[in-house]
Amino acid sequence: MFKYQFRWDTVLGSNFDFMMSGLQMTLMISASTLVLAMIAGLIIALLDMSRFPPARWIGVAFGEIIRNTPILVQLLWVYYVLPIVFSIRIESLTALIIGLSLYQGAFISEVYRSGIQGVPKGHKEAAQVLGLTPIQSFVRIVMPQAIRMTLPPLASNFVQLIKFSSLGAVISVSEITRRGMELSASNFRPLETFTFIAVVYFLICWPLAMAIRWWERRLQAR
Repeated sequence: MFKYQFRWDTVLGSNFDFMMSGLQMTLMISASTLVLAMIAGLIIALLDMSRFPPARWIGVAFGEIIRNTPILVQLLWVYYVLPIVFSIRIESLTALIIGLSLYQGAFISEVYRSGIQGVPKGHKEAAQVLGLTPIQSFVRIVMPQAIRMTLPPLASNFVQLIKFSSLGAVISVSEITRRGMELSASNFRPLETFTFIAVVYFLICWPLAMAIRWWERRLQAR
């Protein structure tokens, strides 16, 4: 018979603020990483679609390497290998943000690329007829339409980043999962601690996922 005595007060009592500070760090990491990943993704996408072969090769190679290696290995590489290669010191939080930004940026680049290529060719030709330069055409015609098509996938990437931020626990970033590991080591209550963390992630990610699906349906209905 299951005789385990639950002690939720070990998490929801005096340690609640400790765990919530970890949640604040999780959300900060996710938001800042999304901004950097969007910038990195646009750069990679533009390199992928460049007419200059060396630039295109760099974009394609970088994206394929990032997308086809585990994110945990990449984080460990940034945290442990970059300091050796460049003789610099990288804080664990900085390493996490760099690693997540590059990883998610590689996937966001595909979102951008599909959005840009999804703009009707006739719109681009009309911009040329009006005398717009390639840059003006891209900024005024292509990007506004591409952004509208890519907003739901970009929002989905934010949900992914919230979950991926838990990998920071491996390199001692004080996000909520790391705080849970520390608390579990002191109160010897892993069931309550990690169940609480799982519930917190669900309460954040599930409503966002539902909102994104509703948003996508509304865009498709237009």
